[in-house]
Amino acid sequence: VQLVESGGGLVQPGGSLRLSCAASGFTFSSYVMRWYRQAAGKEREWVADITSDTTSFIYYTDSVKGRFTISRDNTKNTVYLQMNSLKPEDTAVYYCNAHSLRYDYWGQGTQVTVSS
Repeated sequence: VQLVESGGGLVQPGGSLRLSCAASGFTFSSYVMRWYRQAAGKEREWVADITSDTTSFIYYTDSVKGRFTISRDNTKNTVYLQMNSLKPEDTAVYYCNAHSLRYDYWGQGTQVTVSS
């Protein structure tokens, strides 16, 4: 099982980044896919969910609503996080998570730094 995040980097406030998480080794389409983040010195926090069914219910933490968009492509086994209007407080390591009733898989994380 592998989850590999990419797309992080340094961006100015107000800028955008698109994170990707490529999955392998499990049935991607059967898992809820989630993004979490962890800022230095803080606990890991949930950012967004996209469910596994065809209707793809989507949920966001309040602080990113209207700025971040989660999506998935089951043909590519990839989940995305489009981040717009970035703020310094969005600075964190962003982690991809695959969740089912029985298993949870994590990626290694990708650093996002929002700074001028």
